[in-house]
Amino acid sequence: MCTVCGCGDAKLEGHSHDHSHGHDHHHHYHGDIHFGQGPAGVEVPGMSQERLIEIETDILAKNDRYADVNRAKLTALGAFAINLVSSPGSGKTTLLCKTIEALGDAPLAVIEGDQQTANDADRIRATGAPAIQVNTGKGCHLDGHMVGHAMEHLNLPQGAFLFIENVGNLVCPASFDLGEDCKVAILSVTEGEDKPLKYPDMFTAARVAILNKVDLAPYCDVDLDLYEANLRRVNPTIEILRVSARTGEGMQQWIGWLKSRIAAKTVTEAAE
Repeated sequence: MCTVCGCGDAKLEGHSHDHSHGHDHHHHYHGDIHFGQGPAGVEVPGMSQERLIEIETDILAKNDRYADVNRAKLTALGAFAINLVSSPGSGKTTLLCKTIEALGDAPLAVIEGDQQTANDADRIRATGAPAIQVNTGKGCHLDGHMVGHAMEHLNLPQGAFLFIENVGNLVCPASFDLGEDCKVAILSVTEGEDKPLKYPDMFTAARVAILNKVDLAPYCDVDLDLYEANLRRVNPTIEILRVSARTGEGMQQWIGWLKSRIAAKTVTEAAE
């Protein structure tokens, strides 16, 4: 949760009187300092754990109301929404462009999240797919309200894929439901095998992990099996796909997964 950076509208002014438990929850091991050991999982000077939990609960409750509306709209359309999450530079946009090309005539649209610029949305539009850029400014994630607003402009057709490319960040997007069917975490082999252990919330929230840029593995001195083992340590049920958007390796399995999921959602809708 990003109460610390303020992008959830948590303002420190006006709470300076609240100094209780200010330093109770960080611990020292081997001389290292661990903040965020208290119930809130985070520390902000001048704010108690109770106040931080209250703020987080309020922010997420408001977000979830927007996400629920998005989910209902997507369900009514029989659309399948994928929240693509990763650190910056994982190859999300390249993978998404290749995915759009591979899906051919399948109806789809894209919501592109970044702090600044429309560079990625322009890359998506070059494939012929409709895309809406959402710039978050200082915000470090998309939220339910932003996605709902973008959906109003997309005019999604029945049975479409909606790809939501989140802001490159392995922390905050894990907490925010956008109304999507699932989160897909993209992890490039250049990032280090310990990424899932460093950012467990994100990989726990994801249903699928795409291990991307596997064509670079021979040059990076990495152990792909260790990547998978660490992913399963934090999320034993996560599905893992080894992919290279550049060479096309693994793309067939990824496209197959997408088509099977939208088919399963359509069957579920018909049965209800």
